[in-house]
Amino acid sequence: MFTSKAYCVVLLCICTTMHLFLRKLRRFFVGQVGNLRPIGNRPAASSSQRSQTGGSRLRLCRYVGQDGIQMPLTLHCKAILGTARPSVSFFLDIFAAARYSLLDGTVDTPGLESDKSALDALKLFQAALPAEFFERQRMAAGQPPEKGIYTAAVVVMLVILQRLLQGKATLSGAVQQVLSGRLPEIVPRRKRIQEGTLSGNTGAYSRARSRLPKAVAEMAADQVVEYLLAEHKEALPGLGRQAFLVDGSSLDLPHTEELLKVYPAARGRHGESHWPVMRVLVAHDLVSGIALRPAWGAMYGDHATSEQALAEEVIDRLPAGSIAVLDRNFGVFSVAWHAHQKKHPLVVRMTDVRARSLNGGKLPSQADQWIDWKPSAWDRRAHPHLPGDACIRVRFIATQVLCKGKVIQLYLVTALDLPVERIVELYGFRWNIELDLRSLKQTVNLHTLRSTTPDMVAKELVLGVTAYNFVRAAIYAAARAANLNPRQISFSRAQDVVNACLPNLRAARTEQEYDIELQRMLRRIAQCKLPQSSHRPTYQRAVWARGNSFPRKRKAPGGTRA
Repeated sequence: MFTSKAYCVVLLCICTTMHLFLRKLRRFFVGQVGNLRPIGNRPAASSSQRSQTGGSRLRLCRYVGQDGIQMPLTLHCKAILGTARPSVSFFLDIFAAARYSLLDGTVDTPGLESDKSALDALKLFQAALPAEFFERQRMAAGQPPEKGIYTAAVVVMLVILQRLLQGKATLSGAVQQVLSGRLPEIVPRRKRIQEGTLSGNTGAYSRARSRLPKAVAEMAADQVVEYLLAEHKEALPGLGRQAFLVDGSSLDLPHTEELLKVYPAARGRHGESHWPVMRVLVAHDLVSGIALRPAWGAMYGDHATSEQALAEEVIDRLPAGSIAVLDRNFGVFSVAWHAHQKKHPLVVRMTDVRARSLNGGKLPSQADQWIDWKPSAWDRRAHPHLPGDACIRVRFIATQVLCKGKVIQLYLVTALDLPVERIVELYGFRWNIELDLRSLKQTVNLHTLRSTTPDMVAKELVLGVTAYNFVRAAIYAAARAANLNPRQISFSRAQDVVNACLPNLRAARTEQEYDIELQRMLRRIAQCKLPQSSHRPTYQRAVWARGNSFPRKRKAPGGTRA
């Protein structure tokens, strides 16, 4: 057995060895910091070079030295320990691209396909909305040439950045983007910009936002969506069509007289509430989550707009031949008739009452049949524009699905001639629109708009959704490159990555540097995957005792409290 003195000697030897090892390791790293460089598309090393380095066929990763020799991971470790020539470059960034060799000896360099939808916010803005777009809009409106700093292109970009960048999302923050020189490709080179004498006050930018025509903001939003969805694939394999998820929500507005006239506040038995409320309807691409320009209207008051009426506006904006997936609130004849006229197939769920009326008073648990859907007397009173012979040939499907241990009865109506399993699968994606609405209202902060006039509210909403689409475009590009489902990536975390990488993308001086930063951003976004669990674990509920600083009253013997 060892004595305590022997233990001390052994411990001293270990410490001395570790100290010498760390000194040698530090000396090696210090000598290699100046040689850091990304591995380019360097050709594979020859067989003689591989023999010189002692490469084995069972290696997963190689590092390229200054002389082009690829060094296996084992020799890289030897170089650190001092038993091999330490002329090797290595990476400190785990997201940087590294060449690797497969078991058959072939060498490949993994890369991301940087298509047009993978650009950062500024590049995407320039690609989707070039200067010619705003010039055509100005000429069509018959307006004179713009002379100030805050042109239409600058205003649209700043409103988008207010929602895209995290922070207070104020006018002052948007003006600081111009003063800091972060938008050189968009901001005109006026004298005050060149001399650096532009004021940091927000009055000029505020007036420019008010002057921006609402039609220009809407057409800019449509142009971005058309650009992003130009090459999107079908919603399901073999479907041959795009599909869009449609649902509605509500937004709060500031309390102003102008907004209360257009968007009245809610009224109940206790009187009228304080905040104006806007009803909004959105349509998001089933695969990528990219949102079309929303439709909106008053939620309360004499001129309130129903979600069914807003759905007809959104259906008009769908790409040709695409499918609309809707919930029970939209299972009415007017919506189905409008979609039928626009040649957009629907997959819509029916309520039990409407399903029984449509199926002749019967409500089976399993059914798959084609029926003629005609408007009821109520439908004709509510929509007098319906023709007298209005009729739609639809497919009525009744089926049961199991969700989290519960059996759910579904009544679906569609015009698609697909197997029932595919129809149910298509409708099963409808829950994603609820998550998209949460991202719009919480992450992009559209739950409460800040503008105080109806026109500015409309422009803020439309361009806020465009900012959401910029993040969705980056998510879609990263998911495609990593062979992932875009819905598996967290929107909130992806927005954090976009905000963190934007300064590096703007600071890139060459196309090669920009591509490296862009691919790095997409790799980081691809790592923002959501957990696989369908729901969070439950915790045992506990009741916390309330503290009381006063003693409890006790009854006196005579019946009165002491």
